[in-house]
Amino acid sequence: MAKKHKQNEVTEIDETIQASKSFFEKNKKVILYGGGAILAIIIACLLIHQFYIVPRNQKAQEALFKAEQIFQAGTYEKALNGDDENGGFLAVIDKFGSTKAGNLARLYAGICYYKDGKYQEATEMLQSFDDCGDEMVSPAVIGMLGNIYAELGDNEKAVSTLLKAAKEADNNTLSPVYLLQAGQIYESLQQNDKALDCYNQIKDKYQQSQAYTEVDKYIERLSK
Repeated sequence: MAKKHKQNEVTEIDETIQASKSFFEKNKKVILYGGGAILAIIIACLLIHQFYIVPRNQKAQEALFKAEQIFQAGTYEKALNGDDENGGFLAVIDKFGSTKAGNLARLYAGICYYKDGKYQEATEMLQSFDDCGDEMVSPAVIGMLGNIYAELGDNEKAVSTLLKAAKEADNNTLSPVYLLQAGQIYESLQQNDKALDCYNQIKDKYQQSQAYTEVDKYIERLSK
């Protein structure tokens, strides 16, 4: 019975990931050109359930689930701090910080701070999140940090962080997004050779990505 329950749980997670990927494909232009705030939420929808592992502490799991429901409704301040009935992600971290649910709450909390424009708090929370070496979650968190640095106006740090995220991801879903963002930052810094290198990486390495179909116009513009 336990094995069957586990299989059903894995199937549900896989379906969530696939649905999120479909959303990514349908909204590619918004994701690619809409800025870091939108990207953070898309990445969260894509990855957060993949990393959702039932923690050992049942109470931590239940507390996280309630805060997660508020987060999915888009009420980020309430998801972070809770209300009269439910605690938010900060309460989960405070009470169950050593559990897997508490660790995941740090990722949610970082995104909530990001959405509320509290970039320093978002940075600290995301840096405290233990990604456990997950091949998708780790570069996504790094990519979010890159977007935060861009929001703070630290473009040099932003671009180096985005390039790190692209390299660590090395897949058609995340890497082209970060390379495109890095290229656009380089253009704003008038470092067109470095921007062109970013675009050429998409062209050469990520032919199955949606960014691949758009990148020629960037390359052509900078090659004139």
